Amino acid sequence: MPADHDHARYFTVDGNRVAAKALPGGLYVVATPIGNLGDITLRALATLAGADLIACEDTRVSSVLTRHYGITAKLTAYHEHNAATVRPKLLAALAAGKAVALISDAGTPLVSDPGYRLVVEARAAGHKVVPIPGASAVLAALVAAGLPTDAFFFAGFLPPKTVARAKRLKELVAVPATLVFFESPQRVAAALADMRDALGDREAVVARELTKAFEETRSGTLASLAAEFAGKPTPKGEIVVVVAPPREEAVSAEDADRLLVSLLKEKGVSEAASEAAELTGLPRRELYRRALALKDGTEKSDAGE
Repeated sequence: MPADHDHARYFTVDGNRVAAKALPGGLYVVATPIGNLGDITLRALATLAGADLIACEDTRVSSVLTRHYGITAKLTAYHEHNAATVRPKLLAALAAGKAVALISDAGTPLVSDPGYRLVVEARAAGHKVVPIPGASAVLAALVAAGLPTDAFFFAGFLPPKTVARAKRLKELVAVPATLVFFESPQRVAAALADMRDALGDREAVVARELTKAFEETRSGTLASLAAEFAGKPTPKGEIVVVVAPPREEAVSAEDADRLLVSLLKEKGVSEAASEAAELTGLPRRELYRRALALKDGTEKSDAGE
């Protein structure tokens, strides 16, 4: 696949033309906007303008972005239907020392698109792979959802068939993290109902058209959201569903006492109460009181022997 060395290496922002340097050979994985064209970094623009060619899912979609920013690098279609044919050509371009930029239709490449195999083979061949971070629908939905963000699991698209979808959801029931799904508008009502049945009636958020003019986030339980979307016409646009992690079961008094007894064998009352509070989430003051009673009971028992 020949690269175009003669294209003008520049990009335009607010009418100002900015020169871009030719890039060293390698594969550049570039995040692009998920909707709003303003959500692209200067580094991403310089990378796209400086690349020898840009591999994208759909040249018609990506040309909207490149035209908007005055980028003239060659666009080459690379998607799941032509990957087996095009990937060797992209690898040949890398072997020839070319700079190849990989983008998706929207967001960060390799998240539910065919770029993964190209990165694997590029790395195996010893080519440099450079991430150019930016917009991500997963993170945009997560930070707007108001659900725990300390741990999350991206599950991608669920299977389209009901039985397969239910099976996959059962595999995710015990994952101790917020779950993030991509879903199609046509299946979102059915998917929410299946999530309710498999995961329980957890808190959830449906985010639609993120960063675009009709951006919308709907909050509720899975049951209420399933009912809401079942009674509406098919929504438009890309959809991300964020589901709260499983509820932690309350620690029983007996379990807390067993833990304290174990800790008191090696630690003082204060230290045992502090560690038990960390492990269980129970109030330290209550655990300290329990630890004193348990230690006193143990000492009396020992004295009576």
